[in-house]
Amino acid sequence: MDYALNTDGITKIYGKHAVVDHVSMHVKKGDIYGFIGKNGAGKTTFMRIVAGLAAPAAGSMKLFGSGDLEMQRQRIGTLIEQPGLYGTMTARDNLEVVRRSLGIAGKQTVDEMLEFVGLSQAGKKKVKNFSLGMKQRLGIAIALFRSPDFLILDEPINGLDPEGIKEVRDLLSKLNKEKQITILISSHILGELSKIATSYGIIKEGVLIEEFAAEELKSRCRRCVKLVVDDAQRASAILEEKCHITEYDVPKEGVIRVFDGLDNSWIMNRALVEGGIHLKESYLAGQDLEGYFMDLLGGASNA
Repeated sequence: MDYALNTDGITKIYGKHAVVDHVSMHVKKGDIYGFIGKNGAGKTTFMRIVAGLAAPAAGSMKLFGSGDLEMQRQRIGTLIEQPGLYGTMTARDNLEVVRRSLGIAGKQTVDEMLEFVGLSQAGKKKVKNFSLGMKQRLGIAIALFRSPDFLILDEPINGLDPEGIKEVRDLLSKLNKEKQITILISSHILGELSKIATSYGIIKEGVLIEEFAAEELKSRCRRCVKLVVDDAQRASAILEEKCHITEYDVPKEGVIRVFDGLDNSWIMNRALVEGGIHLKESYLAGQDLEGYFMDLLGGASNA
């Protein structure tokens, strides 16, 4: 499988505390990888290590399948913490400074980038007078100036109003689909992240506790009646025959998840008991994406 990033046991220690603890992450090429964790969980530190802004205490990584990190980091664009912007200058002037510092030929590249991130109409307005959403889009424009294959964004929609969130979300989808840029993005706003992410990694107290695809997440959160029985195979046959249930699965021995007929769970229960099944538990399960993440992270604050 082709990865934009794969790490093996990346660790960062401050004092006696492992802020990043043996993280092995796998970001596939073309993914929008949602990186989720509470404040202080290690997200920003890990991103800084990947970008070369901090050195790990242990572990290794590859970028685009290569261990030549210095070379491959030239293919990365980053927006970590606050973008470094000149407030008394316009968006065009800020990008012109970047263009010259990178030695990129052609002034038209500045206008093209402003157009792409939706700031071509900003004119002579100084950056200090920009909305937070405009500043974030300008920061993303700076991160894009090297035409990166991989974009690392730390909380790019944090603090934005709904309009600003939509603007940044649409821009990231455009980058991913039109320019095939792989994106690693952290965010507190889980409902918005779920609209664009194709895979997820969950970090808790420095430890990457899970990685999974967006489709897997939808399956885990799907509303269902969960039945715990002594014989799942025989119980499934009864549900099909007596209750005409067709949408169900058996995720593990003794457990059946039924996805249709949720309002008539009592009929399923009666059919199973009358069929000689020992029904140990029967309850409505499933939740929204944010609730699922909160359960994984162990609390509802500062996700």
